[in-house]
Amino acid sequence: MNYTMIDAHAHLWLRQDTMVDGLPVRTLEQGRSLFMGEVRQMLPPFMVDGVNSAEIFLSNMDYAQVSAAVITQEFIDGFQNDYLAEVASRYPDRFFVCGMCEFRKPGFLDEAKRLVARGFKAIKIPAQRLLLKEGRVMLNCDEMMRMFRYMEEKGVLLSVDLADGVLQVAEMEEVIQECPRLKVAVGHFGMVTLPDWTEQIRLARYPNVMIESGGITWLFNDDFYPFKGAVRSIREAAELVGMEKLMWGSDYPRTITVITYKMSYDFIMKSPELTDDEKILFLGENARKFYGFSNLPVLPYIKNMCE
Repeated sequence: MNYTMIDAHAHLWLRQDTMVDGLPVRTLEQGRSLFMGEVRQMLPPFMVDGVNSAEIFLSNMDYAQVSAAVITQEFIDGFQNDYLAEVASRYPDRFFVCGMCEFRKPGFLDEAKRLVARGFKAIKIPAQRLLLKEGRVMLNCDEMMRMFRYMEEKGVLLSVDLADGVLQVAEMEEVIQECPRLKVAVGHFGMVTLPDWTEQIRLARYPNVMIESGGITWLFNDDFYPFKGAVRSIREAAELVGMEKLMWGSDYPRTITVITYKMSYDFIMKSPELTDDEKILFLGENARKFYGFSNLPVLPYIKNMCE
């Protein structure tokens, strides 16, 4: 069976140098970062300079026969808009990139308009980071709603990661109802290992809402490969909203500190719990339609030296 594989949730950066909740995130060496008070292995140790570049990712993608990827953003990596605009210009058939605004303070509507004027086709909100000490930034606040209506008018997609469980589901549902033509991708598979995760999945009952599985392997890290719990959750979500509403995502590069990039999808490919048609939809076809990918490369299998 031949699959067209598209990764619906990945990250790129040249360097991490930012603050989140008053704590620093800084690139160190040997793939490590200072992460909010502790040293963490942010990248595989052979990425010694800490650069998480498009070229390194493309090498991983080509090896794993992944045709294209959606590059999302997170506050913990700092703002990567300038770099991602360059990536999209250099590799338009391989990467769909999301811009990101400073949503933690007022003024992001004007930022979003500038990003759209630069050619960004999607905006990312790491909404789980909006539960600030000084108070929550609500997804249905006035400035957010004006931004969402602007995005809907311009055909700009929303990529959003929600806080655990139901905390932000009602806000998100109001956005979806108020902007029915706004295309929405909900990340991290609803934070699937935590209570009430299916409430996030149910948002995909709305016509223009999709769910992507970025990070599902780190959420099921205690199970580890072949991530049978993750497969069961994909099956459960498909029964709730249909397999045509679900997309594979790797959360590269964070997950490949523990597993290889190819392992982030081949547990799905090898699972007897999903049909071939379901695998085709989940691993790439749904994302191809949702994000509008075309001119995808055909990537040959390269035999490993150990085979």
